[in-house]
Amino acid sequence: MTSQTTLAKPGQEPGEPDRPDSSGGLQAGLKNRHLSMIAIGGVIGAGLFVGSSAGIAAAGPAILLSYALVGAMVVLVMRMLGEMAAARPSSGSFSAYADQALGRWAGFSIGWLYWFFWVVVLAVEATAGAKILESWVPGVPQWAWALIVMVVLTATNLVSVGSYGEFEFWFAGIKVVAIAAFVVVGMLAVFGLLPGSDNPGSGLAHLTDSGGFFPEGPGAILTGVLMVVFSFMGSEIVTLAAGESTDPQRAVSKATNSVIWRIAVFYLGSIFVVLTLLPWNDPSIMKDGSYVAALNSIGIPHAGQVMDFIVLTAVLSCLNSGLYTASRMAFSLGERGDAPKSFAKVNKSGVPRAAILSSVVFGFVAVFFNYQWPDTVFQFLLNSSGAVALFVWLVICFTQLRMRGIILRENPGKLVVRMWLFPYLTWATIAMISFVLVYMLTDDTAREQVVLSVLVAALVVGISLVRERRGRKAA
Repeated sequence: MTSQTTLAKPGQEPGEPDRPDSSGGLQAGLKNRHLSMIAIGGVIGAGLFVGSSAGIAAAGPAILLSYALVGAMVVLVMRMLGEMAAARPSSGSFSAYADQALGRWAGFSIGWLYWFFWVVVLAVEATAGAKILESWVPGVPQWAWALIVMVVLTATNLVSVGSYGEFEFWFAGIKVVAIAAFVVVGMLAVFGLLPGSDNPGSGLAHLTDSGGFFPEGPGAILTGVLMVVFSFMGSEIVTLAAGESTDPQRAVSKATNSVIWRIAVFYLGSIFVVLTLLPWNDPSIMKDGSYVAALNSIGIPHAGQVMDFIVLTAVLSCLNSGLYTASRMAFSLGERGDAPKSFAKVNKSGVPRAAILSSVVFGFVAVFFNYQWPDTVFQFLLNSSGAVALFVWLVICFTQLRMRGIILRENPGKLVVRMWLFPYLTWATIAMISFVLVYMLTDDTAREQVVLSVLVAALVVGISLVRERRGRKAA
């Protein structure tokens, strides 16, 4: 594994002991095929299958532009992150880089916020998976299914990083094959080339035949952006996982270079198929879900059950990756002295057991809140972590602005992945993300998410600054 512990750590106070990167102690248990599938599957969340219907209803065919805008933003953020991760592979990823480039307060704050985001996601996904499983086996209550999937995936992560990689390889593989097949079959049906299809093929007519391409007006594109932006969260997981691969630099380079076609095929391609198979305002899109409605329109038998299986796979994949991601971030924080030292300890298999168990305990508590107080306590957790994804992307941008100079000064040969048109595109991305955050304040649904997320972020930053000041006084 590539170690970066010999490089200077900008952002530390003079005389402060060196803080190792979060790659030490973990073992290179992820193979290239694991990293490739983690990279591909990372951009395909359950939100794509479940949440796209609401976006289509809000913006009509123009939702394609919403997905394209957010996709472009994610491509740029991933390019920046890839530049840093290829030069300094670390299981702390952007949190470790923020620590080095912006200061310890930044690494502490964004690391804990990101951990908080993923442990809340654990509860959301466990509940979503439990609902599907309960519909298949009604004899087992929903809470029991949530408990079962959490326990199984916790055990998987505790065995070794290789077992996580293997599970994620198959989970992500099913998602990838399913969407690829959907796009191919759907396009054949769109142009009337699918034998035995119930859909005679309408070509591109449905993109404009129900009120035009902008049936809700051009402003609906921005409304769509708010609805789809969070379904892209997870693309950065590969840069955390790269720290446990045998060739992290190659893995990160490959993942960042392929993110454009992954978003184009899986997001834009699949939504394009839905919008060309059916009018955007077809009632079945909201009733059955966009993908099920599209499959039903071309006569695919048992479309609902097929999609339930695929969504369950996506949910389990998200749970698996969420637990892995939260635990590795906790491990990195522990190594840098920003979390209990026990988080940075690994067993003989190179697994940070305490970091995994602490993350899953909070996940279990959140699941309990979801069943006990879904509209109060759990809703607060959801809203207070809702804008964290945008905060993470913003921190990645500001970190890359500083980190480029640091890498060039210390080891220019490590800069094998470069951000395009630096620094202009970096600043443009900062402006795009900031605009989305400000625009969220004008939306009744999103406003509470931004306000609560900002308050939680301010609290975490305040804690980090107090810790830093006490540390200086103690020294």
